[in-house]
Amino acid sequence: MPKTYNELYLRARTALKAAGVESYALEARLLASRAAGKDKEAFLRDLRLYTSDETEQKLEALLQRRLKGEPLAYITGDWEFYGLPMKVTQDVLIPRPDTEVLVDTALKALMGRKMDARILDLCCGSGCIGVALAHELPAARVVMVDVSESALEVSRQNIRLNRVNRTVCLRADALQKPPMSIGEFDMLISNPPYVPSFEILTLDSSVRDFEPLGALDGGEDGLMFYRSILQYWLTALRPGGLMLFEVGEDQAASVRALMREAGMQDVFSVLDTAGIERVVVGRRPKN
Repeated sequence: MPKTYNELYLRARTALKAAGVESYALEARLLASRAAGKDKEAFLRDLRLYTSDETEQKLEALLQRRLKGEPLAYITGDWEFYGLPMKVTQDVLIPRPDTEVLVDTALKALMGRKMDARILDLCCGSGCIGVALAHELPAARVVMVDVSESALEVSRQNIRLNRVNRTVCLRADALQKPPMSIGEFDMLISNPPYVPSFEILTLDSSVRDFEPLGALDGGEDGLMFYRSILQYWLTALRPGGLMLFEVGEDQAASVRALMREAGMQDVFSVLDTAGIERVVVGRRPKN
């Protein structure tokens, strides 16, 4: 028997609520509109209309993926970061609200001082950080770097989606020396892998089973990438330039110490909305 879009939505909402999904109503609407091939406004407008068996089958397939624990972002292929639409695939981490603190900190450091800054987004993943900075600072030049070509393709999609200019992608490994031709930057910003290897298996299954482990695993103590970036990539930062890291919970003190050992000055931390030290900032000496 034909069903309306509203009936499909209610079916999805009931199933998600029974499964304990916190935002069951929102997720049901997003899944149903994705199955229908409609944007949010069109879906809400057409709630009373009858849909097809094909749409019902598509929604059922999407719903089963969600009920098996797959994150909504990977099912829909879309997410939002810093108010901007972002494409995501299982080749990249899903952008987190915590990372917006990193963008906020970078903008505060650059606003009114270096609007045409040259910025390096290292371990860029989806490109959400670099794209957000390029959007907010249209005169800046942003280079987004990752070792994964698949991740860089997602970054390129997000550059095109958000129509940001003066932004390019480059393949390089944060655990090795940068390419000779990369030049120098006013700011190096990075949200590198920082989960200690032994903690990977303790992560929530929605992260452990679906998000790319290479973008999570920070080595034995979670600090492998911070050490490597400070060892190899400091030369890509101009004298007086800023280095900004996102860090995991309880890692800020260790990262501050690593930055000071590397000769960085004016090292400090920035808290996220939960009061956790989420960003560590340091400046390369001018001499």
